[in-house]
Amino acid sequence: MRVFYGFDALPRFREPAVTVGSFDGVHLGHQALLARLCEEARATGGESIVLTFDPHPRITLGRTDGFRQLTTLDEKLALLESLGIDDVIVIPFDRAFSALSGREFIERYLKGRIGTRTLVVGYNHRFGHDRYDCRTAADCGLRIVQVDEREVEGHHVSSTVIRRLLDAGDTAEAERLLGHPVQVTPRPAQKP
Repeated sequence: MRVFYGFDALPRFREPAVTVGSFDGVHLGHQALLARLCEEARATGGESIVLTFDPHPRITLGRTDGFRQLTTLDEKLALLESLGIDDVIVIPFDRAFSALSGREFIERYLKGRIGTRTLVVGYNHRFGHDRYDCRTAADCGLRIVQVDEREVEGHHVSSTVIRRLLDAGDTAEAERLLGHPVQVTPRPAQKP
């Protein structure tokens, strides 16, 4: 798996199938989306590309009350590699990047820098500060593949649900939804 930091030195990708997200925990819901990404890339003879953020957007935006990361960047990269992802682009998530609209992000980065053909998104995915929904925008110029919500025995699978389970001391259930052992990163220091 190749890892790129930022958008400045990217190669020309072959028929890129792309997904974007924090992927904190790389849980079973993420794993279903990533499996579909790999399927879409293989179907066109292309590459599977994951765009993720460092630091986590909640840290940059100062929304860390009760927040703890489920995986460090290195742990996340190792999990992505184990799932067969071809390429990862780590986006340095700062205030300037967070100010982009969804359409700007798609035009400038997904289409402009990466050449995205297929975009694989979760059932509730939105882009940019304006929460742009590319799934309902016929004019975004990408083939959109949506992956439905994942449940495991009645539990909605999400990083938030897993954090709540860990806070409640239910490590076994958290690990069941993660699909791998828990590796909880300590909570970031609160700003005064």
